[in-house]
Amino acid sequence: MKFFVDTADIAEIRDLAATGLLDGVTTNPSLVAKNGGDFFEVVKEICALVSGPVSAEVTAIEVDAMVAEGRKLAEIAPNITVKVPLTWDGLKACRSLAQGGIKVNVTLCFSSAQALLAAKAGATFVSPFVGRLDDIGQNGMALIGEICTIYRNYPETITTQVLVASIRHPLHVIEAAKLGAHVATIPPKILRLLVAHPLTDKGLAAFLADWEKTGQAILAR
Repeated sequence: MKFFVDTADIAEIRDLAATGLLDGVTTNPSLVAKNGGDFFEVVKEICALVSGPVSAEVTAIEVDAMVAEGRKLAEIAPNITVKVPLTWDGLKACRSLAQGGIKVNVTLCFSSAQALLAAKAGATFVSPFVGRLDDIGQNGMALIGEICTIYRNYPETITTQVLVASIRHPLHVIEAAKLGAHVATIPPKILRLLVAHPLTDKGLAAFLADWEKTGQAILAR
């Protein structure tokens, strides 16, 4: 599974990219507004920090304007993926942009029917929002399972990758991986929680305490 980080915070992206574990970045208008700065400059800097796909979202809602904005965004860097909403106009824009060789992330997906349409429209990624479904009493991970099953039924015609979004906790990541999702886009805080375990901390503390008793130092030799 690929790991994308869901943020527009340059410092967070730089720190996480340094681990070598980061495969891409997703942004949206809300994340960019939260962190401030010139939109194009922020996205350009993110693209320089990460070699993988960087999703930048259009703000238009009508197809011709979406396509125009998408082409403009694609000029920022070669690794830009244009993000469009899962509406009729968004699907039309996806089709047009994809036919022009631009990678597209179709976002705000909440049903397997929508995901099937996104694949038919030529999306590079489809982004089901699992956390938001959980918020209204539905099973977000069940949707991931449905989409992965449908896509696997048509390996010769569907190349769209399932990008699990709206992740709220580490179990979302693990369940998505078990179901075969291609990508998880994860808030920085949740990404860091993946490494945390109390037994790891406890075991390390015991090892260090025992080593200190020996009075030795590896770098002293």
